[in-house]
Parts: sequence; C-alpha cells; structure tokens
Amino acid sequence: MSGKLIDGTAIGKEIRLEIKDRVSNLLDNGCKPGLAVVLVGDNQASRTYVKNKQKSSVEVGMKSELIELPSTVSEEELLGHISKLNKDNSINGILVQLPLPKHIDENKVISAIDPEKDVDVFHPVNVGKMIIGQQAFLSCTPYGIIKLLERTGTEIKGKHAVIVGRSNIVGKPMGQLLLQRDATVTYCHSKTENLASYTQDADILIVAIGKTKFIDAEHIKEGAVVIDVGMNRDENGKLCGDVDFTSVKEKAAAITPVPGGVGPMTITMLLKNTLHSAEKAYEKGNCSQ
Repeated sequence: MSGKLIDGTAIGKEIRLEIKDRVSNLLDNGCKPGLAVVLVGDNQASRTYVKNKQKSSVEVGMKSELIELPSTVSEEELLGHISKLNKDNSINGILVQLPLPKHIDENKVISAIDPEKDVDVFHPVNVGKMIIGQQAFLSCTPYGIIKLLERTGTEIKGKHAVIVGRSNIVGKPMGQLLLQRDATVTYCHSKTENLASYTQDADILIVAIGKTKFIDAEHIKEGAVVIDVGMNRDENGKLCGDVDFTSVKEKAAAITPVPGGVGPMTITMLLKNTLHSAEKAYEKGNCSQ
C-alpha cells in the first residue's frame, strides 16, 4: 500500500477562502483586521517567513504592517513599539519574529504583547488557557495539524497519538489539543529510550524533532497516519522533513509531505487567530479601518 498524501497546501487554501469571506463581512461593517509583524535584525530565514506572512494576510483582505528594527535596537525601544501596537485599534494581531538578538529577553518581549493580540500564542496567559481548555487562541502549528486531521477524516477520539518532540511551539501544545479531542497521548523526545517501541504503537504519529529523515518505516505500524513537522535540508540541499517520506509512505495510511504539508497550515492558522481577534474587537466596538 502507499499512503494517501495529506495536502496542506490545498487544505490551507480552502480555509483561507473561508477566512477571506469572514474578513469581507468585517470590511462591510467598517472593520479591517490588521496583523503587525516586528522584525529585528536581518536574518534571511526570518525575513522569508515574514514576507510569506505579509503576503498571505494581504491575500485574505487584511491590513499588513511590518516594523523593521536594527539588530542593535534596545530592549526598551522594542517594548515601546509593542506598547504602541497594543493600543492601536487597527491592529488585531501582533507577532514578533523570533529569534531575537541575545541582548533582548524573549520572554519579556512575549509577555509584553497584549494577550488579546497574541496571535502566535506564546503569551503565558494564552498558553495556560489553551492547556486547561478555556476559550483562547490555539498555537498555530498544532492547530493547523488538528485541521489537517479533521479535514482528511482522520478519527482522533480513542486513538493513540504519539508525539516525537516536546518544544513549547509544537510538541507540548500538540499533545494538549489531541487530549482535548479524546486521544490517548504519549510524548517522546531525544532522551526517550527504545523510541521505536512507542512510535510503532501510534495510530497518529506527529514528528517534530528537527532531525533529517529521523523516522523511517521501521518506526511506524502499518496504517498509521504520519504528520511530519520537520523542515530540514538533506545532503543535496533539498528541503525534507524529520520523516523518511519515501519508505514511510509505503506503510502509512496517510502522510504529510515536506514541503506542502504542515507549513502552509501554520500561516493559515495565524490568519485565523487574527480574524478571531478582529471579530472579538468588533463586538466590543474596538476595531477600525
């Protein structure tokens, strides 16, 4: 058997059309959702990510604002920019592109963002609400993965989901979102002994460990659904994931490719969170063009 391809580009496109419709409704009522991205320094990878985020927000009808600051910017000045954006009613989502220069405390910067505009979902208040199941923004990559599973008809309830990776951005929140949908969740990581004994038992395997082609066919059971969050370069400089796609797809029921799997969903969910923020602001009479 050869696994069904989970096409994140196509599913992301579907969801973005739905977002565009809802943005259009807000525009008709005098409210234009706005996403502000703060970019510090000149990291080329960060610049590429930011460009994609800006392009995507404009495509769905949102305002896109980019604040570029030199790598020498002081922490105080950066916090001042965030404070202005917090008070700006034309901005509904604030995203500070990480990593930041070493002289700036990332935790202090993240905590300075208004939780109601924290569409990247790094603020401790939003992370806490998400984990205990209160109404909150959901972390973009894990939220995108949930949508991939739902829209491909993958049963989550009662299934054994194994997550390889425990980062604050993917691994930890991913497990909580699956738990809230009644999956049985196992976390694995770089210190897990006999990793294959866990991954071979997974109905849903999510790999976010940052190691090129780390998971191969020996790690998975026949008929598993495999989600590859990795974004690496192979020995030929070609983009690839944490999963050896060629061998695993022969054994999996469904699998995400790299690129074109999880990546497009992350930006889509960032837009969805910005839309939610704008809709809430509109209800309170705090949203402007």
